Formats: sequence, C-alpha cells, structure tokens
Amino acid sequence: MILGIRIENFYSIKDEISLDFRAEKINTEGVKALSANVIDYKGQKVLKSIGLFGANASGKSNILKAIWFCCYTILNSHQYNEGKIFKFVPFKFEGYINKPSSFSIDFIHDDIEYEYSFTLTTTEILKESLFFYPNNRRAKVFIRDETKGLGKQEIYSFSNGLIPRPFDVAINTSKKTLFLSRASQMDREFCRNLYRFFLDNFWLGFAPINYEALASYMTKDLFIQNKELFLHALLICDSDILNIDVLPETKKVQDQKTNDKFITASENKETEFSPPRFEAFHRASPTVAFNMLSEESAGTIQLFNMLFFLLDIVKNGKTFFLDEFDLSLHSKIADFVVDLFHASSSAQFLFTSHNTNLIDAKRFRRDQILFTNKKNDGSTELYSLYDHKDFRENMDAEKGYLQGRFDAIPVVDSSHGALTKLLENTKPA
Repeated sequence: MILGIRIENFYSIKDEISLDFRAEKINTEGVKALSANVIDYKGQKVLKSIGLFGANASGKSNILKAIWFCCYTILNSHQYNEGKIFKFVPFKFEGYINKPSSFSIDFIHDDIEYEYSFTLTTTEILKESLFFYPNNRRAKVFIRDETKGLGKQEIYSFSNGLIPRPFDVAINTSKKTLFLSRASQMDREFCRNLYRFFLDNFWLGFAPINYEALASYMTKDLFIQNKELFLHALLICDSDILNIDVLPETKKVQDQKTNDKFITASENKETEFSPPRFEAFHRASPTVAFNMLSEESAGTIQLFNMLFFLLDIVKNGKTFFLDEFDLSLHSKIADFVVDLFHASSSAQFLFTSHNTNLIDAKRFRRDQILFTNKKNDGSTELYSLYDHKDFRENMDAEKGYLQGRFDAIPVVDSSHGALTKLLENTKPA
C-alpha cells in the first residue's frame, strides 16, 4: 500500500512535489457517502485512487515517468556498470540541470510502514536511506551519503542486526547501484523482501494489449470465479454478448514479461503454459460461437483482456499507475474501472486523464482530484481540489475546471476572429 510519493528535479518537476495517498480529515456528508474510496488502515484513512488532471504539457505524465524511473532503478541498478547514464533529464532552467534529483516513497508492506528515498545525478547515486516503523516508532535501517567521504565506514550507517554483514554489501555497491538493489541480489532477506514489494506490487503504465503478454493471467479458474463480472463489464460496452464459455486448454505460448515492459515490473521469466480458449455467444444467434480473442471487435477484446489483468491487481491489493486513462476507453468503461478499484479491499489506482467527467465531487473525494499546472518558470505544480478552500461539494467541479477556476487548463484563443486572422497570415504567396 502506498502512503506517499515525493519527487524533485525530474523533467518539468523543479521543486519537490508530494503525491499523498493519506486522506485528509474531511467529515462532510458527501465524503461519508464515499467511504468505499478509502482504506481504513489502523485508524488512518488511505486513498484507493487519485486522478491527475491538467493541460497538455503541464507535467501529468512526468509524475508517472518519475514513479516508473524510481521503481525501474530499484529493480535494475544492481546490473549497472561503469559508464552507465541514468536515463532522465533534470529541470533544465535556472541551473537545475546541474543539481541532483530526489525520489522518496512511503509505503506499507507486511503490515509495517517504510520510508525509502534516494538522490542522484544522471551519472551517480549520492544519497540513499531506509527507515521503518516496527513498533509504530521510526527506526533507521540504513543511511548512505556518498558526499561524506571515500570510505564505506564514512558513507554508510546501519542499524545493528537488521542486515547481516552490511559492509560486505556496501563494498560491492558502486555509485551506479542502489544499496537496496545490491543487498537483495546478495540475498539479504530484509532488503530482498522490500525488493519484492516493488517487483510484485507496482504495475506501471499499460502497454498496448497483446495476447502473448497477458495470456499468463487468463486462467480458467479466474474467469469462472468472475464470469458474471466479465459479462456485466461487456454489457456496459453495449455488447450483445449473452454468454462466454471457456474450452479446454489446447495451445502453449511463452510468457516473456520483462522489466522494460510497462505491463508489470515483474522478473524475467520464460514459462510454458496452456491458455484457455474463450468463445462468445451473441443475442442475434445464441448458438453460434465466436473466438473471443480473434473474432470480436478490438474494443471488446481489449476490455476482456484488461479484466484479467485488473482482477489480479484488485484482488491482490496491488497498485496500478496508468497514464492517459481515457485514451481508448468509453467514459462508462472508465467509470467501471474506477468503481472496480473502489470495490476492492486494498488496491490503489493512480491515473492521469483528460476526461473531465471524472472531475466529480460525488464520485471522488476532493483530495482524490489533483491538478497539474505549468507555472511561469516552466515547472510543474501539483495541488488538489481540497486545496481550494472556497470550493463546496454541492458545486459542479467539472464546470469549475472548464471555466479555469482551478487554473489547470490550457488558455487558447480559438475565437472566429483570431482563427480568421491566423489563416490570413498563413495564405500562400
């Protein structure tokens, strides 16, 4: 479970921005009606979803890119050799291109809260730290500061007993490598456990649907257990599919997920399996079977495949980060996906969107609706609807957004006069 993410000096993000999943203390009747939108964790309410809205080039996608970069570096930095350049660009103005960038994440794993952060340039890691709360009190696991000297004893500080022979790991950790990554590789159980949190629980982006990539999630049992949900989702699409049957497994393919795929930050494997075959039956002729994955419309196939993927996330309490949420989904399907997360017990969903229908204080709490805005210096600022203290829940949030009340919309003069003048200036000679 994610509690908070902080990012500094990454593409359009200049000063630190904070993405907080800890719910604000709001006790209005409207928020009480949205109790399904939060996880109640030891008396603390944690948001199940956050939507990022804003104009093009305001920095929404850069926030998702930063999270991906953070996770990818954790999972892969133990493989980095001398000469490796970290693939990101700091904020380019005001000298920030020469300043370090920072990433921090607060999360819950195995019922314990952790705070993990690191600071780096494009060429080397400068700082790294890990704290946790084993008895609801903050305790150090390790602190690393490469600016303090050349010796590992000067650079690292460890809590006794948590990581066996920690300086053996430190000696094998270069400035290109995160200690957490190296310690996991060197079989230190404490760090390996947290490494697996990032490996198994973060689902980053959404690559174009392809059968081979998602087939490993298409299990017969998962479909049978959730058949009514599949049919209900397809009905939302105005599909005329009345029934879906699953046939015996007949074909073997290989699952080749890699960390480079945005589908999941899963370890590299090649596993043979036999995916089931699905047949759909339509209202017009209920006895004629259609191959679900080759004879249905592209939209129907995409939704059907997505459901296997999403069910794994929501049933197992994982976190899904999705850029351009509304890119290829009907608004009803977008609503359905959000509702699926809110119906889960502990899954979380962070998405960016241009779908203004989702800016709705009757569907989301005010602290779930966040805006990105490009400031005059070209940097991204992040704030929530809750930060606008003059907004009331009985107001139309979507209308206010489109009117520019929350700033996070493009300012474009598309009047007839302006466009006519523009066309006159671009006539051929």
